[in-house]
Amino acid sequence: MKRSAPQQAPEVQVETHGHLPPDATGYARDKVRAVLGQTREPVLFARVRLNRMANPAVERPVIAQANLDVNGRPARAHVAARSATEAVDLLQDRLAERLARLAEHWEARRGRMPMSSPHEWRHGNEPTHRPDYYPRPAEEREVVRHKSFSLARETPDEAAFELESMDYRFHLFTDVDSGEDSVLYRSEPTGYRLAQVHPHPRPAGNVSVPLTVSELPAPRMNVAEARQRLDITGFPFVFFADDSTGRGNVLYHRYDGHYGLITPAE
Repeated sequence: MKRSAPQQAPEVQVETHGHLPPDATGYARDKVRAVLGQTREPVLFARVRLNRMANPAVERPVIAQANLDVNGRPARAHVAARSATEAVDLLQDRLAERLARLAEHWEARRGRMPMSSPHEWRHGNEPTHRPDYYPRPAEEREVVRHKSFSLARETPDEAAFELESMDYRFHLFTDVDSGEDSVLYRSEPTGYRLAQVHPHPRPAGNVSVPLTVSELPAPRMNVAEARQRLDITGFPFVFFADDSTGRGNVLYHRYDGHYGLITPAE
């Protein structure tokens, strides 16, 4: 039987911003291209952004982000480091993890649960090389990005797939079974944690990913109160029920030290 030819990796587009060494573009292109063959799904598009922030207060000023189109589905990875070389090396490793996890999720969604591997779901062991947010004084912080959209109606398994695809810290969605606005995020050492506006217990065997559910309802508050809680706790985000609509919202720290806000469109 004639064997099919290996898939050809796409040309990797590289964009750079800030003061970076002249060989950073070629180094990033070669490193990312080397990892694209690790997925059985065809990679249709690949772009890398390298950005060195000029602010000396940022400990890891180089941010590297990769955006892929993997057979029609977006995938993303992003890291931060002290130098461009370190950032690209970390991005290559994280992108390899993303593609491996996505392959596991694809197998699960096709009805064939993957065999567990030594590193499976051990999110607590992942290196914390995400971009730092600038330690802007609290009195200078503003909500500079407000995203409002119709929340996807998903299962926790599908939400986990979206979270892994896009390398999110959290994923806001509407639980398809309960109809509750929910947020899913990684949790040590169990895998994933689910919080809901009004918590609903998950039926045994109804979820494939390792999942724990918070028993506490989302606090009902306005954006100003959410900002205060975010500043006091130091958490990367706060999930809350808007005091006027009752819908689930997320307020989070942006890399520039300001806040981002995600709200449902209806």
